[in-house]
Amino acid sequence: MDHKRSMNYIIYFFFLSNHLFSQSIDHWETVFFADDIWKYRVGNSEPPSNWFQNNFDDSNWNEGQGGIGYGDGDDNTNIQNTISLYLRMNFDIVDISQLEMALLHADYDDGFIAYLNGIEIARANIDGDFPTFDTTTPADREALMYDGGLPVAFTLSKDKINQCLQNGNNTLAIQVHNRGIFSSDLSSLFFFSVGVNQTVTNYWPTPNWFTTPFLSSDLPIIKINTFGEQIPNDPKIVAHMGIIDNGPGNRNYIFSDSLNGYDGQIAIETRGASSSNFPKKNYGFETQDNQGENNNVNLLGMPKENDWILHGPFSDKSLVRNVLAFHLGNLTERWAPRTRYCELFINDQYIGIYILMEKIKRDDDRVDIAKLDFDDNAGDSLTGGYILQVDRFELGNGWNSPFNPNHFFVYQYPNSDNLTTTQENYIKNHITDFEEALASSNFDDPDLGYQNWIDVGSFIDHLLVVELSRDVDAYRLSSFLYKDKDSKGGLLNAGPLWDFNLGFGNADYCDGWETSGWNFDDPNCGNDQPFWWDRLQEDTIFNNQVHCRWDELRDGPWHTDSIMQFIDNQAITLNEAQSRNFERWQILGNYLWPNAFVGDTYEEEITYLKNWTTERLIWMDENMIGNCNPVAITNLDKQNSLTVQPNPFLKSINFILSKDNSIKNGVVKIYDSLGKEIRYLNFSSADILEWDGKNKNGKEIPSGIYFYSFSDKTNIIESGKIIKM
Repeated sequence: MDHKRSMNYIIYFFFLSNHLFSQSIDHWETVFFADDIWKYRVGNSEPPSNWFQNNFDDSNWNEGQGGIGYGDGDDNTNIQNTISLYLRMNFDIVDISQLEMALLHADYDDGFIAYLNGIEIARANIDGDFPTFDTTTPADREALMYDGGLPVAFTLSKDKINQCLQNGNNTLAIQVHNRGIFSSDLSSLFFFSVGVNQTVTNYWPTPNWFTTPFLSSDLPIIKINTFGEQIPNDPKIVAHMGIIDNGPGNRNYIFSDSLNGYDGQIAIETRGASSSNFPKKNYGFETQDNQGENNNVNLLGMPKENDWILHGPFSDKSLVRNVLAFHLGNLTERWAPRTRYCELFINDQYIGIYILMEKIKRDDDRVDIAKLDFDDNAGDSLTGGYILQVDRFELGNGWNSPFNPNHFFVYQYPNSDNLTTTQENYIKNHITDFEEALASSNFDDPDLGYQNWIDVGSFIDHLLVVELSRDVDAYRLSSFLYKDKDSKGGLLNAGPLWDFNLGFGNADYCDGWETSGWNFDDPNCGNDQPFWWDRLQEDTIFNNQVHCRWDELRDGPWHTDSIMQFIDNQAITLNEAQSRNFERWQILGNYLWPNAFVGDTYEEEITYLKNWTTERLIWMDENMIGNCNPVAITNLDKQNSLTVQPNPFLKSINFILSKDNSIKNGVVKIYDSLGKEIRYLNFSSADILEWDGKNKNGKEIPSGIYFYSFSDKTNIIESGKIIKM
């Protein structure tokens, strides 16, 4: 080692409370550097099976100054083109009791696995246990330091230190892998630093780029331990998960706080289609008991379940788009996944900001439809419930639409393994009958057309969220439908909402950046969507209902000020953690597919999201389809046959007949803002009729604008507007 290096590096001192560790970290030191002398072996054949162990004899290996590689200008030792490179660094530890934490910093091209005294401590962009010398990485990955970037930090906790290190001689062994033999570069730069709990100095000052790792967060912390296994796409592997959540306004300490949000077994896998190519993966997991059975639990305040998603926003650099879309959906009084921000560690490695969210699933607190059992093969029990995913890819068992062979219906609930042939045929035929009704010449006929097949309100709310976000994939990919039993309504519902990372101006294709124009008839991608949405625009009544619903939402929960405040609140929530996320993933200022805007800072990304959304709202206000005349009764002359009070009302409202009214057995009908009748009331012989604010299914209606008509069962006598507070 060159003792003169101390002139080029600075020491970082910081003190942490005893709340964090049995002893606080006094300072950080670096044990060895990337440009120290390493033992190495070019991977032109398989090395001995014990090459990564501490007691391996590497005396016949080559020796050279790191980095060792080719192509990036960051190499002190040049080697020929290769798929793999094997490295060893022998070093001494004076006293492991002095070490509270350790960091392995890695700058690499394209992937690596690191072992400390034979135990795997870090890996990136390489799959499999002990990959062979000719294993290539699944994707390219460029080194960063040669171009002014920072290496990636992998954390070793106190427990990991005690497991891996020993006093005296130790060995860090690393296998570096390339994307292919003809790759133009390979890089290998590794640094090992330790957090020391005493004032003693046994090693070297840290590099000038070194920053102290964060040890607490204002967000909940999720820690997952896979026991050295790589998380696959399928099947799920068993792991342990712990959650630290001390509640709003309290800090969460990574290493010392108890696992008070969850402490138990999970089964986990990666998930995603196009997002699977990103280095920051998305995960699906199930909470389990020690026997591997599903275990329904509350996580971060969300209702009990066992199926969960950890979504890691990557190309969405605002980190907000999915959360915003689901929020807008919930404001329509329809279920959309609940969400909580957190910071994720996997195997002691900081992964970044994630969104813990509910998975789309049949459940009383999620998609509230009837349970369909394997023996439900006749009568009303056969008719529900079902959840289907609409996609253009064959992502599972299902069928292609006869009206657009590019669209595929996937059985989500029950999945195909739990469906009988009778059940498969029933829902397939049901969807096909709906498409036939919508495609027919009398599609808008009240008795024969689409209205007999779908919950129109759900389709309208879904359309409005999709159009507001202008998500380029929302109609054609990862779109969902669900159906309950016929005895519980039995209509097809659009939704729930899912996957809005490419919405709100975040796509550079299909006009996704434009704040004007409609998604449902976009000339670039419109033909790639189910024909339903375009066809529905041919019905004047549907368009009018859309306009009414838009006005209702804009006058209430979707007011511009409310939406902007929500975005601001998310940015405030993420203010501290976002800097760590973007230090881990150095993507700000860089194009990531399919970004339509590239901000240099997080603040610029948030500003773009707000400006784009504001402009989109203005355009939709000015260009909304249809005309709002909710029940086609508001133009009638008032007869003053009724007194309606109190209006607005909170719990109940009274309809009082005037003294000179000649109709003694009249009917009052209540309509929602879409023109859908929700309650039928009969005066009988009484002069006062009280409505309890519940619909015909006995459920209390949400706050909003409603309409009533008073008739003699043949002709409408009077109509008006009422407001539920």
